[in-house]
Amino acid sequence: MSWEYSGVDPLYQNTSEKYSFFDFVQKPIEIYVFIDPLCPECWALEPFLKKLSTEYGRFFTIRPIISGHLITLNQDNFDRPRNIRDFWKKTAKPTGMCCDGDLWVENPVTSPWIASLAIKAAELQGKKAGKMFLRKIRESAFLYKQNISKEATLLACAEEAHLDVNEFASDLYSTSAKKAFQSDVKLTNEMEVDYIPTIVFFNQLTEEQGIKISGLYPYDIYVRVLREILKKQPIPSEKPMLEDFLSYHKTVSTKEIAVVYDWTSTKAERELKKLQLKQKVKRIPIKHGSFWVYQS
Repeated sequence: MSWEYSGVDPLYQNTSEKYSFFDFVQKPIEIYVFIDPLCPECWALEPFLKKLSTEYGRFFTIRPIISGHLITLNQDNFDRPRNIRDFWKKTAKPTGMCCDGDLWVENPVTSPWIASLAIKAAELQGKKAGKMFLRKIRESAFLYKQNISKEATLLACAEEAHLDVNEFASDLYSTSAKKAFQSDVKLTNEMEVDYIPTIVFFNQLTEEQGIKISGLYPYDIYVRVLREILKKQPIPSEKPMLEDFLSYHKTVSTKEIAVVYDWTSTKAERELKKLQLKQKVKRIPIKHGSFWVYQS
């Protein structure tokens, strides 16, 4: 069981104390991120997770948990596509992360549970494969208005994520994928997660309870909780060159760049346009905000 974040500044231990090499290999913190692939607020969390990983990723691993909440709690909304379209539109504008709600009118996702199952099938090829696939199906839905419950769309995402597509197709409706999804839903219930996104921080080197944060918060709140769970004042890592960051992540939003590099959106656009002139990135024409694809 975890306890809710109180918002009170934690008391830190000696900031000069450092972790041993063994601690870094083990990565003392595990972060559970409870999401749904079609939740726009979960999508809006991505810039903060990218920045947290860039600055403090040496301390933790992230484990996405597919909650199933969008399916169980919002079933009625799937019969009202325009309701979801309006909600996506309201989310996209303030967060800067495009989620084109016209999907629900033009090409609605008919069976959202299949997308969740597909993520678990991708994870059977490894954690990294699962995360890459998760990103691709989100891009397909939020940017390109693709029905991610269609098998053809999922196979295309698997190919883009560099999975073994034949193995993925075989695993999609397998018992292993279904059990993994059921396990995520069970964990969601056991940890009393009733809102997505929710993040739970665990220190694997202690027996203390985790810290749970439900909803979206400013970035400094996540850093504060990380400090509290570490009981140390971690020093942020030096940020990579922009082109190296793009080369690693492949597709990013202006918002993600602005958050990670502590730039205004205007400066982020300016720096990305410089790389566009060098034909290092290509801009994706979308409805809200801007996304960029690295040209390798």
